[in-house]
Amino acid sequence: MVAGWQLRNAGLAIAGAILLAGCFPTQIYPTLQQRSISLRQGDLEAHGIAFVTPSAATGQEEEKQAVALVFAEVMQKARTSVRVVPLAETLGAVNKAGLADAYSRMYIDYRDTGLLNREILRQVGKVAGARYLAQIKVQGFGQSSKERWGTLGFRIVETRSAGVRLFFQIWDSSDGTVAWEAAQEFHYSYDTVSEEPLSLPKVVGRAAADLVAKLP
Repeated sequence: MVAGWQLRNAGLAIAGAILLAGCFPTQIYPTLQQRSISLRQGDLEAHGIAFVTPSAATGQEEEKQAVALVFAEVMQKARTSVRVVPLAETLGAVNKAGLADAYSRMYIDYRDTGLLNREILRQVGKVAGARYLAQIKVQGFGQSSKERWGTLGFRIVETRSAGVRLFFQIWDSSDGTVAWEAAQEFHYSYDTVSEEPLSLPKVVGRAAADLVAKLP
């Protein structure tokens, strides 16, 4: 019995030592491809950018607004000289202007064709007060966890992993063209003793920082 308690205490002591050792290493594996078509340096500062409703793969639909919010926050912090219109403000302006039905049709058509209607796009840009419109597509998201080391039935360290695939386009509402686009596959992994999961918004936030850094 005494030996059992000694082993238990030894295990807890090891766990405490791991906690006191500091942060666990984080492993990030981003793969990013980007293409600038007509967007040039200074364009965003001059004309602003508004976020429209993202699209998402099956199973991630409820996260769409959170994804747009994270992207807007990242851009606001990274590009302080750019007027960034978050999704909620864009939707409010669209609804106030009586464009809800047209906006809905544009969104449904985009899911089927990858095309944003030029006239509706122009109207959305006008009421949002930004020439450029940001559209995010969440193409996939997965997460997993695995016990990395334990003793006497106690989990000491758990490896949490998540991966996300994003497609990010910036449309020019003045002529209905794509001004800039990027595709990113982002894998995030770290060791932790916390119960906190790797949520989609958290992983998207790291991916968004990489994408925003590539903008002209």
